[in-house]
Amino acid sequence: MCDPSGTDDLLTLASGRAAADGILDVLGVPVAKALDLGSARGFDAAVARLAAELRRHASRPETDAVRAAIAVLDVDWRNTTAAQRWALLAQARDAAGRALVEVPQRIEAPLGRAAERVVVAARSDARRAQRLAIAADFNAIDHRAVAFIRRSSALFVRDEMGRRADTMTERARDVVARGLERGLGRDDIAEELAAAAEGALLTRGRPYWEIVAASFVGEGRSLSQISAYAEAGIERYMLSAILDEHTTDTCRFLDGKVFQTADALRTFDRLDRATEPAAIKDVRPWVRERLGEDGKRTLVVDRAGESTLLGVVERSGVGARDDRGAYSRALSSRDLAPAGIGFPPFHGLCRTTTVADV
Repeated sequence: MCDPSGTDDLLTLASGRAAADGILDVLGVPVAKALDLGSARGFDAAVARLAAELRRHASRPETDAVRAAIAVLDVDWRNTTAAQRWALLAQARDAAGRALVEVPQRIEAPLGRAAERVVVAARSDARRAQRLAIAADFNAIDHRAVAFIRRSSALFVRDEMGRRADTMTERARDVVARGLERGLGRDDIAEELAAAAEGALLTRGRPYWEIVAASFVGEGRSLSQISAYAEAGIERYMLSAILDEHTTDTCRFLDGKVFQTADALRTFDRLDRATEPAAIKDVRPWVRERLGEDGKRTLVVDRAGESTLLGVVERSGVGARDDRGAYSRALSSRDLAPAGIGFPPFHGLCRTTTVADV
C-alpha cells in the first residue's frame, strides 16, 4: 500500500494466506503460485504473502534474542557497581545480536525464490499487458536485479536488527536506572526488563515486514520493467500511481512523470555497486513528507546530508480517488532524476508502478 493506513488490509491478507499455505503444506500441496503484479489487488496479495513468510522465518531468532538478553539481565542490580551494570548491558546486547544475526540469514532463501517470481511476473506483464517485444527468458539485467534486491533487502534487515539490539540496550539501561531509583527489587526490575526487551526485539503490531516486502516486490517489479523497456528499445517510461483513498501525496505528485530508460539503467548500475544501506539510500533516496515553516506539507529527499525540495503540497488529494492534488515549486521530470527520483518504490508500502511511454 502507499500509506501505512492500509496496513490492516495487508495484515488481514497476510494472516489469511499464511493460514491457507500452512494447510496446503500439511496436505503436501505445492504452494508456489504465479504472481499478478499488474493489478493493485495482485500486488497487495504478493506483498502480504511475502511479508507473512518473512515474519515466519524471523520469529524464532527474534524470540531467541529476547531470551538471550533476559538471561544476562536477570541479576540483582542493587548489588552491582556502575561498571558492572555497563558490562552486563553490553553482554545483553551482544547476546541479542548473536541471535538476531540469524534473521537476514534465514530470509535469504525465501527472498531469492521471491525475487525470481517477481521478475517472472513483471516480465510476463510487460509482454502481455504492455505488449513489449521481449523474450520470455531473463536477460542479463534481470539476473542482476534478482541478485540485487535479495542482497539489498538482507542488508537493510541486518541494519534493522542491529538497531533493535541497540534500542533494547538503551531501554534496559533506563529500566535499571529508574528501578534502582525507585528501590525496586530484582523480580520487579526483571519484569520491566523483559517487557523492554520484547518491545525492542520482537516485531509486534507494526508493519515492518510489510514495508520490507512491499519495497522488495516494488523494486523487483520496477527493475524488471526497466530491463524490459531497454530490451524492447523503449526510451522513456511513465510513473503510474494507484489514485485511491490510500495514495500518498508523494505518489500523487509523481503520477504521470516521464523518465529516460537510460537514466534508470545508470541508476541501477550505481545501486548494484553499493555495498551498504547508506550508499543505496544516497543513490536512490525515499521521498519524505514534512511540514514547512509556513505549515504546508513539502516533499523532499535527503542525500549526502542535504535536502532537495521536490514540491510543496498546495492541495492534497489524499483520501480521494483520481485526484492528483495541486503542487507548487515542483521539480520537472528532468530535474527529478538528478535528485535520485526515477523508479518506484518512493516510500514504505509504495504501490506506484511504471508503463512504457510510447
